Formats: sequence, structure tokens, C-alpha cells
Amino acid sequence: MAIWTVLIPLSPLLAALLVGGLNFFHIIDGESGEKATARITLLAISVSVATALGLLACDQFGKLATSYHYGDWLNSGKLAIAFKLTSGGFNLALASLFSLLLLIVMRFSVNYMHREAGFHRFFFILNLFAAAMLLLVLSGNAVFSFIGWEIAGVCSYWLIAYAYDRPVASHNATRAFVTNRVGDGGFILAIGLALAWLESADWRAINNGAADLDHGDATLLALSFALAAFAKSAQVPFTPWLARAMEGPTPSSAIFYGGVMIHAGIFLIIQLRPLFEQAPLAMWVLAVVGALTTIYSYWVGLSQTDIKSSQIFATSAQLGLMFVECGLGFWTLAAWHLGAHAVVRCYLLLTSPSILHNTRGRPTKPVSPMLANCRWGFMVSLQRGWLEAAMDWMLVKPIQQLARDMRYIDEHIVDPALGAPAPAIKAISSLVEWEEQKMGANLTSEEDRFAQGSGLAGKLAEWTAALLHWFEYRFILRGIGRDSIRLGRRLGRAANRFELLLLRPRYLALFVLITLMVALGYR
Repeated sequence: MAIWTVLIPLSPLLAALLVGGLNFFHIIDGESGEKATARITLLAISVSVATALGLLACDQFGKLATSYHYGDWLNSGKLAIAFKLTSGGFNLALASLFSLLLLIVMRFSVNYMHREAGFHRFFFILNLFAAAMLLLVLSGNAVFSFIGWEIAGVCSYWLIAYAYDRPVASHNATRAFVTNRVGDGGFILAIGLALAWLESADWRAINNGAADLDHGDATLLALSFALAAFAKSAQVPFTPWLARAMEGPTPSSAIFYGGVMIHAGIFLIIQLRPLFEQAPLAMWVLAVVGALTTIYSYWVGLSQTDIKSSQIFATSAQLGLMFVECGLGFWTLAAWHLGAHAVVRCYLLLTSPSILHNTRGRPTKPVSPMLANCRWGFMVSLQRGWLEAAMDWMLVKPIQQLARDMRYIDEHIVDPALGAPAPAIKAISSLVEWEEQKMGANLTSEEDRFAQGSGLAGKLAEWTAALLHWFEYRFILRGIGRDSIRLGRRLGRAANRFELLLLRPRYLALFVLITLMVALGYR
């Protein structure tokens, strides 16, 4: 059965590579290639659905192993990070549901995206997203779950910015992407803590080892995972990014933020149930954050005038309830709530373009008179609680100011020191000349001899002294204002170029990845 389990995420991954490759080489392109892209996509996701449902049926009869090990990705001393897939229980059930929703949305998208300029790009991203989410759900290891977590986030960014020529779309995509990176920091911290304290990143090892951790360690580990879940599932204070994500095409909004990706955070919490049960403070945080998100989303949703915004605040409210359920210990209820909400919300967002037509003539249910007459409440709802502005004021602006301060220090202190500006050189040269005069050494005259001698030994000593004097004079005393300064300036310019190179996002990300891999390899 091992080969069948890996086929669930592998099939859409191969479809993504095939669609992307054929479109890149213009083998399939434009309207004429839409049928080929659609057939590849639907065949691949159908294979995933059939495999997942078949394995789910086998799991009901106890015919499957708990998990399958496909090899070690990293093995160093006591540390081993394995590529392992879970083949039963809640993980497989959720993979079956998600793959079925993906099939429905992909089939819907074939007609919805017909003759769109980015048709092939859309299906390449959607296939890649399907592979990432199925890997995230089925992975038995936190590292590979994080890989799926990240790829899904990148696909979300690409599809929010699907109409990348529109400034609003690209800006909203960037805001959503950056906000989710905060949660990714919590996920990375949690993986690092698990490797340090439990010497394993396997989900089962983390859950089984939670009972052996100190109370504070278990709480910190649980809160790190909770931070990742809050950002991914748009809980307070990260909720505003979800409304910005509605810039993408309707099918992607339905599957990303109605059916699949938005539930990744609550799935992570449910999967770590034994860990959170060892950390009562983390459970309390789940309940409080979920309750605040539910109240905030309900209140803001009252004043939304477009269908997708109204639906998306209802989504975050339901997700908040799921976190409350987890925080109160109703784990089974939260799991069923997740599955039911994924189906309903995906359908509602998928049909949002026609829902106004279908409900024509049916007036919207009014709010209670007490709320209707509350002007300040309406203002708060209309401004979405000023939550995004508050986060900018508390987090973004201080970081920007810190960056400006660091830039000022870099330009006015570090760079001049590396580049050795003229005033500093003159001061150093004047000090050297003053010391020479004080010592009575007339080293500035090239005609003077530092040493004189007779005979072979005397001449050798004289030549050696002259050579040492020349070196000292040129590179230590005078050299401060000439050769060493030129060398210093070259080093300064090289350091500046190297710094600018490191500040480029792709190199910075590569540096962080290499550092993480070296750290893991050292462990």
C-alpha cells in the first residue's frame, strides 16, 4: 500500500510539472491548448481522489498500516528526519475530502477560466497547490508538513496576484504573503524546539514526547505551533489578510480560503492534540483568540456590501469557533466542524458570482434594532475595527523606523569607517607626524638612512634595516594615507556590494535556508 499512499500528493505534482513544462516550451499554449491542460489536470486529481477513497475504505476495515516510511531525508547522529506519510485516521479522511473538493473546483475552473490569458498558469499553480496541501495533510513529519505549508503559501500569493498588472492585486498578495510569514516563523521555531528537546520532528514523536517535557517547555512548543495556526487560519490579529485575498479568481478563493488552505491551521492544532493537552495555558490562548476572532468577524461582517467579503468574514468567524472548540477540549467536534465547514464554504464561495441572481427579490435579513441604531458600532464595523491600521502602527512602522535607523548608522558610521574618509585620514596622518617629531625621528625625509654599517655584515644589516624601514614607512606610517587607504576603500566598496547582494530577498532566503540546513546537519 505504500506506493498508493505516495501517489496521492505525487499525482498533482507531476501534473503541475507537465503543464508548466509544456506551456513553458509553448507545446500547449493559448485557447487551443486548454483541452490538453484540462485533461492532464483532471486526470491527475482524479487519480488522487480514487487512491485516497480506496485507501480510506481499506482503513475502515483495518487493512492499512498506520504510516509508511519512504527513506531518510537527513540522518546525522541521533537526528533522523524521515519522509513518512500517514495512511489512516483523521489525516487520510481529510486528504480524501480535500482531494474531492479540489476535483470539483478544478472541473468548475475549466469552464470558468476559459479564454483567460493565464489559463495554463492558473492550472499549473492549482495543481502545485493540490500537491502541497495533500503533502501537508498526509506527512508524518513536521519538516515535510512545513514544506507543503510553504508551497501552499506561495501558490496563494501567486493566485491573489493572478491579475499582476493591477496594483491592488499585487499589493494585497504581498500583504497576505508577508503576514503569513509571521506564522511561518512560529512553525520554524517549533520544529527547532522539537529537534532540540525531543530529537525528532515526527508528529507521533512530538505528541508522545509531550508528556515528558517540562510544563514550560510544552507550553512554549505548543504556543509556537499555535502562532503558525493563527496566521494561517486568519485569527486575530492576522484576520485582515483574508479579506485582501479575495482579489484572486473565484475558484481559487473557493478552494484556498473556503475549502482547503484556510483550514490548515486548525488541522495543525487537532493533529497536535496530545501536546496541547499538556499545555493548559496554550489551550486557554486557543479559546481566547478564537472567541475574539469570532466576535470581530461577526461584527465586521455586518457592514460588508459585497458577497465575497461577507462570506470571508463568516469563514474567519467559523474558524474562530473551531479554535474555541479545541481550546475547550471538544476535539472531535472541531474535526467534524472542519470537514462540514470546508464543504459548505467552498460551495458558497464557488457560487458567489450567481448568488445575487439566485436570491433576487429576497431582502436581506435586517439586524436587530439595538445594533441598527448603534452608530459607533457601525463605524467600527465599517472600518473593520482599525485592526490592520493598529498592526501597522504597532509592528510595521516601528520596524520601518528601526530599518531607517540602521540605514543611518550604516551610511554615517559603518561606511565611512570602512571607506576611511579624508578627515579621519588627515587626523591620523597629523598624529603620526607629531609622534615622529616628538621622538626626533625624521622619517619623512627619504634621503635619511635608518642604519649604516661597514663590511659585509654591516651592509647586510644596513640593507635589512632599510628594507624594514621602507616597509614600515610605506605601509604603516605613510601607508595609512596612501596604499592601505586605497586597499581599505576597495575593501569597503567590496563589503558594501556584498551587503547589497545579501539584502536581495532571494539571496537572503537562500542564506537562511543554508543556515537552517547546516544547523540541522550539525545536530
